[in-house]
Amino acid sequence: MKTYCIINSSEVSSVDFDQVFETSADTLRYSVDGTKTFLKYEGTQPSFLNGKQEYTHSEILAILATDEWSSDEPI
Repeated sequence: MKTYCIINSSEVSSVDFDQVFETSADTLRYSVDGTKTFLKYEGTQPSFLNGKQEYTHSEILAILATDEWSSDEPI
């Protein structure tokens, strides 16, 4: 089962992309204001995410549906 964690954009440089499903900083989805992103992984929480709140798939979907993560503005 995949687990999700939200991190600050400033923390992306500390991500070991070998331990998460995302492949690079360029493939991450960011919040509307660009200050946050999230990662997904399976199994034990990677050490660089220690102390971060974990979310289930349904929980992260609910978060990503909020105005903080999605905008009605055209790209």
